[in-house]
Amino acid sequence: MTFIRLAIFALLAINAVIYAAAGRAAEGIDALAWFALLVLFEIEARCPRWTHPARTAATLGLLRLVAAAAIAIAALTFVREEEWLDATNAWLWIGVVAVLELEVRAPSLVVRFRRTVTALSIALYAALAAVALVWLAHGEWFD
Repeated sequence: MTFIRLAIFALLAINAVIYAAAGRAAEGIDALAWFALLVLFEIEARCPRWTHPARTAATLGLLRLVAAAAIAIAALTFVREEEWLDATNAWLWIGVVAVLELEVRAPSLVVRFRRTVTALSIALYAALAAVALVWLAHGEWFD
């Protein structure tokens, strides 16, 4: 793992721990679940031989499902709490991951609808940038 990748993982782990310790419950769940998904993705991408046994693959799949459910619960909690910026951010990231999953699991479909997928990706990332700018304007740099 490169130094930059390790630094990013370390910063994201610190971020998750800070939100879990000092944030609202939904923020902590959200941060920890996203970090767990990232770690699981890294394991699957970097250690394909290790993840092939059926038992390991099933365990990783179950862990991904639990993390995804936690993310969805946190996103719904943000809506219930009327934390609209957090909710918007969460649902946008869920959209990004859905597009990435589509690209990995159905590449032929993505090729067929390349312009639509590209436009959707650009719209999702632009909206995430807008959310970040709103947080910055509110002085919430950590978000």
